[in-house]
Amino acid sequence: MRRVLSLIIGIPVCVLVVALAVANRRLVTLSFNPFSPDTGALSVSVPLFAVIFAALILGVVLGGAVAWFGQGRFRREARRARRIVPPPAPSGPALPAPVRRG
Repeated sequence: MRRVLSLIIGIPVCVLVVALAVANRRLVTLSFNPFSPDTGALSVSVPLFAVIFAALILGVVLGGAVAWFGQGRFRREARRARRIVPPPAPSGPALPAPVRRG
């Protein structure tokens, strides 16, 4: 069921992404010089969809990094708790060792 649901959602999203890329093929100038954006020294011309996709990917990566660093305290506490609590002793009889044939 989960696979079917991911296909039902994933295929239209992929179609929209391709449509966005096809509709925004025109080149835009991306300038990295805030003081003089008209100079071509620190600027590059790229398709608009590349700028949009790069911004989305950067947002996902930065959001994941912020969430990961924000949860570091909980990971540290879990590691500390695993070191303090000994593993549970096996209850009941142990399984017999496998018999080797051959």
